[in-house]
Amino acid sequence: MTTPLPRTTQLFYASTLYGAATLAAALDSGRFPPADRRMLLVSNNSAVPETTPALDEMPGFERLRGRFDEVLSWNETIAPLHPGGWTPRPEDIPIWERHLRRLWGLGDDRIQLAVESVQVSPALTLAQLFPDARLDVYADGLMSYGPTRNKIDPLVGGRVRRLLHLDLVPGLEPLLLAEFGARPELVPVDAFTKVVGELAAESAESAEAEPPATPPALLLGQYLAALDILTAAEEEELHLRMLRGAVALGHRRVVFKPHPVAPSAWSRALEREAQRLGAELTVWEEPCLAEVLYQRLKPELVVGCFSTGLLTAGTFYGIPVARVGTELLLARLSPYENSNRVPVTIADALVPDLEQGTAGAPAGVDERLSGLVQAVGFAMQPRVRSDLRSAAEGYLGARLSPETWRYFTRRRLTLLGLPGGVPVPRHAAVRRMVRRARANGTLRKVARRTRVLFQMLSGRAVRS
Repeated sequence: MTTPLPRTTQLFYASTLYGAATLAAALDSGRFPPADRRMLLVSNNSAVPETTPALDEMPGFERLRGRFDEVLSWNETIAPLHPGGWTPRPEDIPIWERHLRRLWGLGDDRIQLAVESVQVSPALTLAQLFPDARLDVYADGLMSYGPTRNKIDPLVGGRVRRLLHLDLVPGLEPLLLAEFGARPELVPVDAFTKVVGELAAESAESAEAEPPATPPALLLGQYLAALDILTAAEEEELHLRMLRGAVALGHRRVVFKPHPVAPSAWSRALEREAQRLGAELTVWEEPCLAEVLYQRLKPELVVGCFSTGLLTAGTFYGIPVARVGTELLLARLSPYENSNRVPVTIADALVPDLEQGTAGAPAGVDERLSGLVQAVGFAMQPRVRSDLRSAAEGYLGARLSPETWRYFTRRRLTLLGLPGGVPVPRHAAVRRMVRRARANGTLRKVARRTRVLFQMLSGRAVRS
């Protein structure tokens, strides 16, 4: 008698509606093989999960639910622990795997995992808890074009087969997880916009507010103050700049989509400024994807800072786009390896500057942008992507100019020995420090001491 093969269960993890929509589009387009069972594991990673709805409680999710046999809650599974702050002790992993298999009725099923942001918990935790599972990663926005945020255990990274991503920047190759040979695979745009259409239909049916009678300009808020990138006052001023720029281009009807947890005072400041400018402002408080508003409102312009929504608007829907504040963000992001750096770089390089009086389609990708992203990626993660050093040296040697300097810092280039850095003084103490920093990757730890020594011994200031 032959032993029956174990069932195959595909376990999908998502923390955002955008991610769940991407998974739905990947399933609809056959990016995952058939399985005996498909389960969606939902996680609410907000600072206080009890005060914000999880993605399966958001308007429109019911249109996605039918693609899965069961929807589970990671928050309930590990309560009262927080999803973003808990990882099991290595010796407890076998116990947790047995517990989850029993709790979720997995038995001896073969598990196939699809997760987002595998470099951090809870996605990393799930990959560790199912050590024999085949692993796919799907990209949640522009961060897929940047390098992996930190070094991942090869026992996890080596299992990643594919990076599923939307073609947000046609012609640009993602850097994420490439050090493990993960194969980039596109999720078709038409499959994604079809899923968004389902969400938009659900949103329209349950909407309390009617869209403006004529197509408006749409402003996208991101709540960067919560990430300590900008102060609350600076981000409020950023939104006001978006409004002024849209009105300057002739738009008199404007819709502002705030971040779900942004202070309501920001909306009131925009309302006062709109009144002063003679514009009609609507604050769209219904929680939904920006892409849902593209289909519902048919905006004539989309304005943001570095939101992924700028690229989906311009690339997927053909809506004119414009950016505000990216140069400030490039200067403020700290440390240099901040994972938002590549998204900001892409938005700055491709999207028209609203305050220059321009809006339109994102620029096309050429070797200059590819070289820029590779150079920034290497400067961010020289140990993870050491293979990009020659590309970074080539770009910086040929392209470093007053226009491109804003993507780099002299200190970073100096510590990495790249073109544009300050020549290391012929002093034994400085050279030993720099060699040690380059060898062990402790760039931030020695940066301040190195900077002081450079200034003392060479008399040349190093721009931070």
